[in-house]
Amino acid sequence: MRFAFISTLLGRPWPWGGSEELWSRSAIYLTEQGNGVSVSLHGWAPQDPNIERLRKHGLQVYLRVEHHPVARRALRILVRDRTDLGLAEYGRFLSKNTPELVVISDCNALPPIDLLELCALRGLPFVCISQVNREGWWPSDSLADRYRSALAAAARCFFVSEANWRLAERQISGSISNAEIVRNPFNVPFNAAPMWPTPEPEEELRLACVARLDPSAKGQDLLFQALATPQWRSREWLLSLYGEGPVSKGLMWLANSFGLADHVRLVGHVPDVIGIWAEHHALVLPSRFEGMPLALVEAMLCGRPAIATDVAGHREIIEDGVTGFLAEAPSVPALQRTLERAWKRRAKLRSMGEAASRRIRLLVPEDPVLVFSERLKACAAATNAAKGASFRGCEGFQRDNHRLTSVY
Repeated sequence: MRFAFISTLLGRPWPWGGSEELWSRSAIYLTEQGNGVSVSLHGWAPQDPNIERLRKHGLQVYLRVEHHPVARRALRILVRDRTDLGLAEYGRFLSKNTPELVVISDCNALPPIDLLELCALRGLPFVCISQVNREGWWPSDSLADRYRSALAAAARCFFVSEANWRLAERQISGSISNAEIVRNPFNVPFNAAPMWPTPEPEEELRLACVARLDPSAKGQDLLFQALATPQWRSREWLLSLYGEGPVSKGLMWLANSFGLADHVRLVGHVPDVIGIWAEHHALVLPSRFEGMPLALVEAMLCGRPAIATDVAGHREIIEDGVTGFLAEAPSVPALQRTLERAWKRRAKLRSMGEAASRRIRLLVPEDPVLVFSERLKACAAATNAAKGASFRGCEGFQRDNHRLTSVY
């Protein structure tokens, strides 16, 4: 079979994240199974090392050119073409590869509408993956109309949590009946079992926040404010921030300004995830919005409970008071109440972690890449078998849309 993967991530200045693992590992798997796989990626400069990894596995990689905004406007004037240059590159990529299934991966609520419509207008079977969603995104009525038609044309719409799926339905004012939940691959063995760390949490509670250093999404600023009370400053605890991101210096400034310098350390990116949980008692995720964080799944696989905000898919795998603690909202008061509950029950964290370990293994497959890849093969086979019939949903589009006609 022939598959074309499109990642819409721009990702400056951090071009590769958890959202890229599912599609990229699945693309490699399908290539190793003898399928033809091509990939369209944003052309970062300098080039991300993960791109070379794809090439080494035999994938055809096409890098999309990034035009400076001024150059982009000038080019559109010169060629007298109102088509978005990025969409034109998608069109050329799809023309070169004639895939039996297009896999569109997006790190936002929904993939770009023009790209979905382009696949539908060309009669190309496609699936889309939505890795995150947030309450702050809400389309206009006209855009919601287009999304309802475009998503209905997809072979499948994959979401990483049911909460994100249901939020997307509210956002587009309609049901997404062809939706399905998919799990992302994780970076620890399925049977991971690191030793419980010392000292015990009654002596020093050790928390790890494993997340991109980006408070606009991950909410580390809320966590600092929740911990910046005389009561917490007098306690024995350590918070380690793992990860990279655009606000590393700003977060350390915040920690110092709240008087938390003795309690907070910035570690950076650490590839040894099991090593993190060999030193910490619990995960803390004060996220403002999410998909289904790899850090949460990995912590639970390693037998650690989580203290997290009740956003996106957190509630779907965390049982409040049993396998972790849920703050009812991404706010300072809610986090303060939840952290206090965790502190009072810190002697129970080990048994809660054991319960988390058992629960997560019921909710995620041992090999998410294998499961998803086989699902893609089934989608491609089904659409291939239906060739000759009208591609579902295509008749709902207008071909005179100026964004699409020049690349159609």
